[in-house]
Amino acid sequence: MRNKPDKKQAPLHSKAPLRSDAQRNRERILEVALEELTRSADAPLSAIAKKAGVGQGTFYRNFPNREALVLEIYRHEVQQVADTASELLETRDPEQALREWMDRLAQYAMAKAGLADALRKATTSRGGKPEVGHSRISSAVALLLEANEQAGTIRPGVTPDDFVLAIAGLWQIDPHGDWHGQAGRLMNLVMDGLRTGAPGAEAARTTGPSVRSITNADGTGSSGR
Repeated sequence: MRNKPDKKQAPLHSKAPLRSDAQRNRERILEVALEELTRSADAPLSAIAKKAGVGQGTFYRNFPNREALVLEIYRHEVQQVADTASELLETRDPEQALREWMDRLAQYAMAKAGLADALRKATTSRGGKPEVGHSRISSAVALLLEANEQAGTIRPGVTPDDFVLAIAGLWQIDPHGDWHGQAGRLMNLVMDGLRTGAPGAEAARTTGPSVRSITNADGTGSSGR
C-alpha cells in the first residue's frame, strides 16, 4: 500500500525528458535552418529536417510553413542577442561586457544579412519586414551604455541611437566573406570612440606618472612631461 504514491508520481518524472527533448529538437531545427537558409533562401524544408535529425511530423509541428520558420529564426536570434547583454553584465565588468556583446551583435548582423533573401520571401505576404528586433536590441544597448557610463568607462551622453549609427558599417560587410576580421576591427574603432572623453580614462591620465613629478635615481626631480 505504501508504494502507491510512488506509482502516481512516476508519470510526472517521465514527462520532463520529453519536454527537454522537444526543446532540443526545436533549437536544433533553428540552428540548422539558419545555416541552410543563409546559404540558400530556397533550401528545402525536408532537407533542413533531415539534417537536424528530426522527422517531418516533428518539424511541421514546430514550424507549419517556411514563413513561420524564417520569422522564428529571426526572433530567436534577436532574443539571444538581447538576453546576452544582461548575462554578460553579471559576469564581466561593464567595459568587457560591452565589447563582448558587440561581437555577439556582429554575429547577429551577419546572420540577418545572410537571411535577407529568405526574410524578404517569407514576409512578402505580410507586406513588410518584421519589426520584432529593434526595441529589444535598443533596450540591450541602453542597458550596456548605462552600466558603462556609471562606471566611467565611456564618454557620457551616448544614446542607443548614437551607438547604432556608429556601428552602421556592419551592414556593409559581406556575410559570405571573411567578416570576422572586418567586424572586429570596426567594433574596436567604435569602442575606442566610446572611450574617448570617458571620466575614468581622464582620471587615469591626470593621476598617472606622466603628469606627475618623477624622482630620478640620483634624487633630483624632473617633470613627467
